[in-house]
Amino acid sequence: MRLNEIRDNPGATKDRKRVGRGMGSGTGKTSARGQKGQKSRSGGSVPVGFEGGQMPLYRRLPKRGFKNPSRKEFAEIGLGALQKAVDAGKLDAKGDIDEAALGAAGLYKRRRDGVRLLGNGEVSAKLKLTVTGATKTAIAAIEKAGGSVTVTDAKDAPAAETKPAKDAPAAKSKPAKSADSEKPAKGEPKEKKAKSAKKGTEDGDSEEPST
Repeated sequence: MRLNEIRDNPGATKDRKRVGRGMGSGTGKTSARGQKGQKSRSGGSVPVGFEGGQMPLYRRLPKRGFKNPSRKEFAEIGLGALQKAVDAGKLDAKGDIDEAALGAAGLYKRRRDGVRLLGNGEVSAKLKLTVTGATKTAIAAIEKAGGSVTVTDAKDAPAAETKPAKDAPAAKSKPAKSADSEKPAKGEPKEKKAKSAKKGTEDGDSEEPST
């Protein structure tokens, strides 16, 4: 084979449509654009969705919901599909089953952001699975059959049981302040306050009740 003998597959390429090459070609004269009008002019293309100036349809309809730009999409597998794969011999129930083994068994086409187990269907085989996520129903069904599920995504992992905190020791009560320990008024010396208090008590003792 030589370079000049290499040919593409028949029908792989097609000659472009040549317009304006005479009436006999079928695309002559107006070049398949018709007569007059905006679309017949060069540069006269109309934007997609333009309706002549009136409110276009995509603006008249209300918007519903939103799509999270950081969302994750999983390949979902039900318990019934797992059991069918085991019965057909596509999965080895005796060994560890990871996401690569599930893909080799044909249980999903695209892995996307991981594999997630769903609780629809029934499973009787004792399986040891390692997946990105799983529902509580699926985990309970597999554990009931004697198997186990290891979830690698922290969001779908079952919450660990937390031990109750021990009773905190009772707070120590502060002793009541005595009258002598009270702080003097701002700007008044301690000695002056003590003298004034002592003088007040002496005056009270010296007073005699009037008859």
